[in-house]
Amino acid sequence: MEEFKYKHDELWCESTSLREIARAVGTPAYIYSRRSILDHYRWIERALSGFDHLSCYAVKANANETILRLLASEGIGADVGSIGEMKLALHAGFPPDKITFSGVGKRDDEIAFALSRNIMSLNVESEHELAVVHRIASENGQVARVLLRVNFDIMSETHPYITTGRKHNKFGLDPVKARELIRGMKQFPSVRFLGVHSHIGSQITRSDTFVSAARAMVEFIRELRSEGIETRELNFGGGFGVQYRGFVSHPLLPPEPEGGEMHLSTVKLLEAVLPELRKAECRILIQPGRSIIAHAGILLTKILYRKVSDSRTFLIVDAGMNDLIRPSLYQSYHQIVPLELRDARHETVDIVGPLCESGDFFALDRPMPVCERDEILALLCTGAYGYVLSSNYNGRPRPVEVLVNDDRFETIRPREVIIQ
Repeated sequence: MEEFKYKHDELWCESTSLREIARAVGTPAYIYSRRSILDHYRWIERALSGFDHLSCYAVKANANETILRLLASEGIGADVGSIGEMKLALHAGFPPDKITFSGVGKRDDEIAFALSRNIMSLNVESEHELAVVHRIASENGQVARVLLRVNFDIMSETHPYITTGRKHNKFGLDPVKARELIRGMKQFPSVRFLGVHSHIGSQITRSDTFVSAARAMVEFIRELRSEGIETRELNFGGGFGVQYRGFVSHPLLPPEPEGGEMHLSTVKLLEAVLPELRKAECRILIQPGRSIIAHAGILLTKILYRKVSDSRTFLIVDAGMNDLIRPSLYQSYHQIVPLELRDARHETVDIVGPLCESGDFFALDRPMPVCERDEILALLCTGAYGYVLSSNYNGRPRPVEVLVNDDRFETIRPREVIIQ
């Protein structure tokens, strides 16, 4: 399932040489494995077999049109966070009745567009939003299908910027307020309550965190049913962590540091939580994004300069935080390896970009094989939240995106041109 491997000391994607791709398209470049994308999705679906369920791919993770079309062809649903993502999903072939709309700040025109396309549900986050959804649906003679997002104040050991299930976060309603709002749904005749939505954060690696969230949701649904409130759907969200450390191995690479996600898999997390979710007797929805696409992508970058100071050695590369902001924004770890391995000499380096920011780095104090100018490095597991978070800072064009299919590859988004 992991399609990035060394063959005779050279990194390949499926049956294609990454060195040849770099020669053809240049750097920086995002490279994706078609086989890896499909394998990860199908692996998740096998874990859910036997459950009444719908997986809705989180479009925010990677919104390349070719990748969206590939996933839509598999019959998966989509979770979107804006009218832009909704249009991308519809254009790529996701059926409206498999699209959910999440987010705390839906504009009136976005709500109206979602209702006009008859999408499956809007995941509502506040009493005020519910009133707005009701008004827009009523004015257009429609009935809006909604799930109410409940914030159960679940502690998750992840970066504070991507935790979404604590009471101080902006997401969802506390259970008491949510229960009161659901009890009063009759005052919103243009709204149909389908069920409950929750999402506790991203890159969560502990199964017990998910189990706690599942138990809280199941208990909440039981309380609703005890009051005669029909609840058909349980949207458990996403946030399933993936392994970033030690993704590829080779005798000439330095040892990778141990981390909480070593030997982690989405299926193991699902297997831990599904017995709890089954107790709700609902259709189960999940929103996998990172767990489908992260391992399927890498970012190639070329070394421009070696710079040795009194205390540090810098590898200055041609990609910057405008191309991949996760290390700078979240202090995220990505394994970084050379495309070609030559000997066992290692050194400790800072791998930094060309931008006018001290925060423009991909790794600090990182043990690496000794590399020289013009060598190509691969930043691994960058399929999720890579290109979608890129920018034109410093007037830089966004990278080219390439999809590999066995021994062939195609450009699925050309390198951006700033000005002709």
